[in-house]
Amino acid sequence: MPPKRRAFQRPLGERRYRKLFVIAAEGVKTEPHYFSIFNGQQSVIMVKCLKGRNDSAPRHVLKRMKDYLRQQDLKESDEAWLVVDRDKWTEEQLTQLHAWTQRRANYGLALSNPKFEYWLLLHFEDGSGIKSVQNCIDRLKRHLPDYDKDIDVRKITRQGIEDAIRRARLRDNPPCADWPRAIGGTTVYRLIKNILRA
Repeated sequence: MPPKRRAFQRPLGERRYRKLFVIAAEGVKTEPHYFSIFNGQQSVIMVKCLKGRNDSAPRHVLKRMKDYLRQQDLKESDEAWLVVDRDKWTEEQLTQLHAWTQRRANYGLALSNPKFEYWLLLHFEDGSGIKSVQNCIDRLKRHLPDYDKDIDVRKITRQGIEDAIRRARLRDNPPCADWPRAIGGTTVYRLIKNILRA
């Protein structure tokens, strides 16, 4: 009688990707929805966006990240990013975030001035002449007419992402050491470049 075959069982739990990007974002809808685009595009990476509730102040974003990192191991090849808007936050609040990112080479700060919507706008146009948050959103709605903090991911193409990276890099010249001070700037492209080349 032949020996009984043992059933193969895959261990339960999360699959470990070659590279993990942990993102603590200020927004509860737009940013998590946007960053979810990158999951499943490459089987070697995973993008995990830590959602908050309505506690969007920079210290809450940083606390979410610190809480996560206390509970989970971050390999040297993984990256942890804080994603915030310039918005109404003070220099002191943003300096605290930047100081935290200086502790390790795989920590980063991706800031959009005035809002994350500016980064989205760069997928469609050069983003010049933005004067205010409302102006930025109005311009974005020319390209995403139904935009209301939710993104139609079918409109975010690989070409659009590459265009946004190129446009943001051109505006970040010379590259800022911490975050863009003038309206019409973003360092989100640095994070996206890292995700795409992982």
